[in-house]
Amino acid sequence: MRFETVQTDITIVGGGLSGVCAAVAAARLGRTVALVQNRPVLGGNSSSEVRVWVCGATAHGTHRYARETGIMGEMFVENQFRNPDGNPYLWDTVVLETVRAESNIRLFLNTDVHEVEAEGGESDRRIVSVTGWMMGSERRIRFVSDMFLDCTGDGLIGFLAGAKYRLGREARHEYNEEWAPEAADDITLGSTVLFYSKDAGRPVKYVPPSFAKDITQTSIPMKRVIRSGDSGCHYWWIEWGGELDTVHENERIRDELWSVIYGIWDYIKNSGQFDADNMTLEWVGSLPGKREYRRFVGDYVLHQNDILAQREFEDRVAFGGWSIDLHPPQGMYSTESGSKHMHMDGSYHIPFRSLYSANVSNLLFAGRNISATHVAFGTTRVMATCAVIGEAAGTGAALAVKHATTPRGVYREHLLELQQTLLRQDASVLGIANRDAADLARAASVRASGTLKRLAAEQPAAGQTHALMNDAGLLLPVDPELTRIELLIDAAEETMLEVELWSTGREENYVPHTFVTGGSAKVSAGEWQWVAVPLAWKPERAQNAFVIVKANAQLSLHLSSTPQTGVLAFERGAAARTVKTLEDHRNEQPVVLWGMRKFVRKPFCFRAFPETDAFEPSHVIDGYLRPYGGPHLWSSETLQAGEEAWVELAWDRAVAFREAHIVCNDDVNEDLINLHHHRTSFESIPELIRDYRLEAFADDGWKVLCRATDNRKRKRVHRFDLPVAASKFRLTVEATNGCPRAELIEIRLYE
Repeated sequence: MRFETVQTDITIVGGGLSGVCAAVAAARLGRTVALVQNRPVLGGNSSSEVRVWVCGATAHGTHRYARETGIMGEMFVENQFRNPDGNPYLWDTVVLETVRAESNIRLFLNTDVHEVEAEGGESDRRIVSVTGWMMGSERRIRFVSDMFLDCTGDGLIGFLAGAKYRLGREARHEYNEEWAPEAADDITLGSTVLFYSKDAGRPVKYVPPSFAKDITQTSIPMKRVIRSGDSGCHYWWIEWGGELDTVHENERIRDELWSVIYGIWDYIKNSGQFDADNMTLEWVGSLPGKREYRRFVGDYVLHQNDILAQREFEDRVAFGGWSIDLHPPQGMYSTESGSKHMHMDGSYHIPFRSLYSANVSNLLFAGRNISATHVAFGTTRVMATCAVIGEAAGTGAALAVKHATTPRGVYREHLLELQQTLLRQDASVLGIANRDAADLARAASVRASGTLKRLAAEQPAAGQTHALMNDAGLLLPVDPELTRIELLIDAAEETMLEVELWSTGREENYVPHTFVTGGSAKVSAGEWQWVAVPLAWKPERAQNAFVIVKANAQLSLHLSSTPQTGVLAFERGAAARTVKTLEDHRNEQPVVLWGMRKFVRKPFCFRAFPETDAFEPSHVIDGYLRPYGGPHLWSSETLQAGEEAWVELAWDRAVAFREAHIVCNDDVNEDLINLHHHRTSFESIPELIRDYRLEAFADDGWKVLCRATDNRKRKRVHRFDLPVAASKFRLTVEATNGCPRAELIEIRLYE
């Protein structure tokens, strides 16, 4: 047996996506990190061992412009390129390489931490070390650090350290939560085991094992959806254990889940109700994917009303958007819907005070164990949200080490630095702008080779029209005003086209909120008509408009074959769920009522007037990294084959820099996925700049600093061996990944 001590700035226990993102964030900030994982692979519930697909703020296309950026975003985009078919083993490699790319991380797989050394009283504890056993290696390893992160999901490290926590559901009166029970209890969400099936191309028999359950003797066939060709993603409802202790009775829960999976497969194969002769089981999970256990108590407990109100915390460091998604305690045996969902109107904010312990001074946490009520946890628990929380917690830990303080000290004394550091990393933070005094680009004037001024989608998709049986919607930026809109329409007979213009209320929301004005126009019978409707609106600040085209059975709108950045199309009632026994989404909720999935990258053909300033080159230094009341990016005019476009920064006198940070547009409205929930047709986001060069202008003219080709990343950082002295800096776009325009979100320059 070997006894070892590992000393680093930060120890992170738990190698799920929250732990991975926390470790990478801290390492990139120069801190040494020990990342300790008790399984042979990283990724937690998303790994090939469990195979839960990574959900996040997009809620699979329900929320707009909501896909995560930062480290989670990097993995999404890289996996999209490498692994468009969603192979779980290839996803494992994407996560592993993300960690191995950081020299400051020491990775310890197969290492189960079960001892914690802490000191101090109950109200003021401090962790000294944690100790784990590396399975298969006979190594007992003690990890000593200044900061510790519990990313275990179950919260074992904080529990052993004496951190305050909650288990189960709070009483309704504690936080005045509509969905909380009258009295507190120990009920949690249950666990799930998934399975894969495939067509073997020949008849395959199935003899169930002795422990397979006869599901016809349960409520499952009546209350759940079973189909022979579904992927594992469709069987998230194979859930049980919410009325048990999901940790201490983990083995019992797994056995029950196995009995149901093999029983479901018996039902599919041998009941005669399915076309399944050639189907075979390809894989059955052996680890229950846990949803819930301990939730730590921080300086702030996030609750249901914060989520629904989208409260703008002063210390917001991450965002989410998945619905509050709670399941019945009986899981798969319940006669209720498999899940019920309460949607907020847009993305919500997560405060830093919910990411560190109220009584253990050097403990942070990320993932499903953060400081939130059971009801709020119903949305924060999904993995992409856990990941962005991890990046925020890892960044906070790195700053705590840097300033020799506690996480609470970071909140009280270094909050601005924390938020600005997250923005510099391109992390998932909403509504906060770049205020970094070290960024030389902020002081520059900006111009471009050309800018998109005409907001329109005029090229119709052949044979694709949308009958106006329900209200349709069109979201577009208004900067500085909107005087009329033109729509390409087919009319079965003479009728009236009626249009309403609504504001969206908040900058992070994309649903109609407040009526502004309306207009109408007479339409003659006929096809391919551009019909103009006057809509006079000049808002006090640039923002989005939600244009509602009222239902009219005599009219059809033409769909465009070319997407337009900043523009989305919707249909009222399109997202209504038909399988009420499986999911209850309350169809009257705005983001559910106005669905956009069928119109992704296919807006209605339209023209907006007058010209727009929404894509001016100055947006590359306006400080916003995501859509927020508008696109916040520069877009060139439509480019011809081989044509270049550029954006240029200029100063009154020469500046010196050694780093250039470039953020490209990866269309955060596109819902990417790590596994096989759905497939996206392209491997690289079309709007991403593919080939470009960076140039500097000094006394001797323009000089090429570097050239990048085959880019598929959102953020690129270019470092130069020697300082570059220049009065102008230019990024020239040579080619995109398919978009007919060059688009850029941000340029930063640092000494």
